[in-house]
Amino acid sequence: MKFGGTSVADLDRIRNVANRVRREVEAGNEVAVVVSAMAGVTNQLVAWCQGLSPLHDAREYDTVVATGEQVTIGLLAIALQTIGVDARSWSGWQIPMRTDGAHGRARIVAVEGEALVARMQAGQVPVVAGFQGIGPDQRVTTLGRGGSDTSAVALAAALRADRCDIYTDVDGVYTTDPRITSRARKLDKIAYEEMLELASVGAKVLQTRSVELAMKERVRVQVLSSFEDRPGTLVVDEDEIVEQAIVSGIAYSRDEAKITVRHVPDRPGVAAAIFGPLSQASINVDMIVQNVSAEGSTDLTFTVGRTDLARTQAVLAEHAQSIGSSTVLADPDVAKISVVGVGMRSHAGVANTMFSTLAAKGINIAVISTSEIKVSVLIAAEYTELAVRALHTAYGLDA
Repeated sequence: MKFGGTSVADLDRIRNVANRVRREVEAGNEVAVVVSAMAGVTNQLVAWCQGLSPLHDAREYDTVVATGEQVTIGLLAIALQTIGVDARSWSGWQIPMRTDGAHGRARIVAVEGEALVARMQAGQVPVVAGFQGIGPDQRVTTLGRGGSDTSAVALAAALRADRCDIYTDVDGVYTTDPRITSRARKLDKIAYEEMLELASVGAKVLQTRSVELAMKERVRVQVLSSFEDRPGTLVVDEDEIVEQAIVSGIAYSRDEAKITVRHVPDRPGVAAAIFGPLSQASINVDMIVQNVSAEGSTDLTFTVGRTDLARTQAVLAEHAQSIGSSTVLADPDVAKISVVGVGMRSHAGVANTMFSTLAAKGINIAVISTSEIKVSVLIAAEYTELAVRALHTAYGLDA
């Protein structure tokens, strides 16, 4: 059972979590719990580090921000003990949850869960700090934003758990954002691949790395609400889903910016001249489209995260000579809309439905990218909600 920051935001909510855990224990289940820091705590700890030094030592940063979860595990263990549940708190290094040495964004290498298994078999509930581990230099590491989901899935895999329940402030995975259309439907089940695509293109329900790990380790994940007693959404292998819809969901992201490099010489190596320096600057490029003109030059359009826009422009200006163009147009007012579904593999016309639906609403498409189970388009940000609602209806997803 994993509980996020809003689920443990204050003492009353921690008591609520403790009661949920007790119910599972009383039902005869062996339970391990993973928790995040209380809502807002990690942001405060990060702000303190940045306030002292914008270029702080990443190892000391991890030492500071990992304390948020340490507080929560202790409080939840006390809350459980108070209502008669045998519980003990565990920091990442105590398990140990071993990671690589990339402080601030570490990746889990191994989870040695033997001690936890022994405690669980003896009837004790381990309360484990998410988001943290121990690096090769025996120092505390953190996994980056959303890392508690990844901790929970990794722990579930190590314990060979039947299921990993992730409790959050939503009660499952919906066909699209219910705040945009009231006709969004909660899915009973969704395939790992679909959830991975939805997470990567804007759906905020689960963190991408946690879904990757769940798919790799075949951990069944359930997303459900901390505040309501109702079934959630199971993230499972495609084989577990009997009636597979062609499209499972519509996702959107407003965190995009469009860059166009004009009149680039149409010759071998020009793409490498543009994207090589961006890669070296750790700027992630998403959608790419290239137009070849008759005069032997080309326009190259691509998207980056909006927070990377200024750095991208700086890198392109620095390498303008090797690229062969200094004309760079930037547009931060764009949104990416994505249609996702494993049923696309065996059905034609999914992309055409998307294009014709947007055309009927007078929405122009700037960039298109596809994968085996996803079609994404870039449109003007002002049309985001209209596009999502129209596509949700067009693919028969309305409740």
